[in-house]
Amino acid sequence: MTKFLEPTSGTILFNGIDITRERPAQIARRGIIRSFQISAVFPHLTLLENVRIALQRQLGTAYHFWKSERTLDQLNERALALLAEVGLESWAHELTVNLSYGRKRALEIATTLAMEPELMLLDEPTQGMGHEDVDRVTQLIKKVSAGRTILMVEHNMGVVSTIADTITVLQRGAVLAEGPYAEVSRNPQVMEAYMGTTSGELQGAH
Repeated sequence: MTKFLEPTSGTILFNGIDITRERPAQIARRGIIRSFQISAVFPHLTLLENVRIALQRQLGTAYHFWKSERTLDQLNERALALLAEVGLESWAHELTVNLSYGRKRALEIATTLAMEPELMLLDEPTQGMGHEDVDRVTQLIKKVSAGRTILMVEHNMGVVSTIADTITVLQRGAVLAEGPYAEVSRNPQVMEAYMGTTSGELQGAH
């Protein structure tokens, strides 16, 4: 049986609705989609099939076990469009297991977009990537942020400085500073907390 961390105090509101005690599936239906550090894709399905799974809910046929798989073909056009949006259209029929880590994260963003989220929660989306993949995923996140809100936990200052509009710095669970990167990166308390010195400017904190 899956157990969830029960809140002991406080309230989480989304669009004026109390979602504090709602389960992940309920929260997702409200338009909040989460992505964790561990890539959540189906490795032995193609990229097209991965995105199509995320689109299936729209058909309302999840329990129609007797229907032909061909009924899902109507989702192919939208799935291919989502893959194109994240630069993976040429990989559509490739098995996901063969992708680099960075492209798997891009695929995960495509499946997330398939759910038409209003709010995307990303947990260190560039963690463990090489420089080339970091740049690719950073630009991708910036691109898909149009028309939606993205809340991201990230320690790579290069990524943060490139795409974040507002930065909140936490120390021991409390807000230490908040504002645009140019302001926060020069904050003496932030530099002391993350670099052990107040001289210079906040650099990559990996």
